[in-house]
Amino acid sequence: MGKFEDAVVNAKTVVVKVSKKAGKMVDVSRLRLSAAELEKEIGKRYEALGRVIYDSNKDGTDAQELIDECVKSIDALYQRLDCVNMKIARLREKTYCKSCGAVVEKNSIYCQRCGVRV
Repeated sequence: MGKFEDAVVNAKTVVVKVSKKAGKMVDVSRLRLSAAELEKEIGKRYEALGRVIYDSNKDGTDAQELIDECVKSIDALYQRLDCVNMKIARLREKTYCKSCGAVVEKNSIYCQRCGVRV
């Protein structure tokens, strides 16, 4: 009966590991969806910024206040996107190079793309 108990314990261990891995995959998928939505929103804000600049140039009006507002909103979205990407990297046991943004293995000392110390 000892072999049977060992097999049950091993099976339980495998089930726990698979469950954790599946949970991470679901979390990563949700975060990627969130990142895609943020990127789409950033694109819309860039389009709005371009429209503001075009209209102000065409009309000869000063739209600096609107331009500043658009830039601030885009920057805020990029900050949120960076947070989401960092969460994805942590779940995938990776990190990002602070210099060039490349995905780097957690145990790496230097970035493979730019050579900066991680």
